[in-house]
Amino acid sequence: MKVVFHGTLIHHLKGLFLAKAKTRWTVDRFFEEESREDFARALAEADVLISMAWNPGFPPAPKLKLIQVPGTGYEGIDFSAVPDGAAVCNAYGHAEGMAEYTLLGMLAWCHRFYNADRTFREGSWEFSGRMNGPVNEELFGKTLGIVGFGSIGQAVAERAKPFGMQVIAINRTQREAPPCVDEWVGFDRMDETLPKLDYIVVAAALGPETEGLIGSAQFAKMKSSAVILNVGRGAIIEETALFEALKSKRIRGATIDVWYGNYPSKDNPRVPPAKFPFHELDNLYMTPHTSGWTTGMIDRRWTGIAENLDRFARGAPLLHRLK
Repeated sequence: MKVVFHGTLIHHLKGLFLAKAKTRWTVDRFFEEESREDFARALAEADVLISMAWNPGFPPAPKLKLIQVPGTGYEGIDFSAVPDGAAVCNAYGHAEGMAEYTLLGMLAWCHRFYNADRTFREGSWEFSGRMNGPVNEELFGKTLGIVGFGSIGQAVAERAKPFGMQVIAINRTQREAPPCVDEWVGFDRMDETLPKLDYIVVAAALGPETEGLIGSAQFAKMKSSAVILNVGRGAIIEETALFEALKSKRIRGATIDVWYGNYPSKDNPRVPPAKFPFHELDNLYMTPHTSGWTTGMIDRRWTGIAENLDRFARGAPLLHRLK
């Protein structure tokens, strides 16, 4: 059976996949910019495509029965163009690393860790209690609101609760709250909940109900001491509203890992992450979509992908099927 890897993000993972798969696969790999003719020939014979994208511009794939997205987000898949009879599945394994990143993103606002390290290397004791330096904060006793309570949101809550935080889950669908959640509210009650929160973590998927979910009206309801963290998708927080809230110090700060507009490519690796100069702000930690990029994620995700393709090969039900 034949599988085609397509895309820079996964091009190098052929060996890992083959080591984990129990089925014998023939594998071809293509960067986005490689020979269109070679890719078309490979895709014409493929049983499975592993790719973050599918659109009407892809070559014909008459034998294709599965598009395996090697990530959780599937906004690059045009479902209306997927060949008849082909399933689409996505993959997980990222929640653990993203939850750890999120805790780091909150702790950084408590302990001034980076500034203390930098100034101490320069010889200054200005952050020391022995010099009456600024007093650090704690996560203990703070209230955390998690917008979007899927696998990432729950992983954050499970790690925040042992720190002594009060955890409020804010989710479109309400269900029985796990032990790590103190209160569960729907999106319809988010605005009335925001004034209670010291930290707001955005971990929702992007869709019609979440795009622009947090804008100027929501920032106006937050504490001036609030910190917002986004590990979901950039467009869930309205870009102009975020920049203005930070620039005006309407809120204390932010930790942002997901961005706006185009992402980089092999040919254009220095794409600006937004239309505003976020890099000029002094109350923002900004990272280039790194929160889930961990050794554990790669191992868990490709174990799951290999298992799913093995299931496909033997005709068993597929994991995380979207179509």
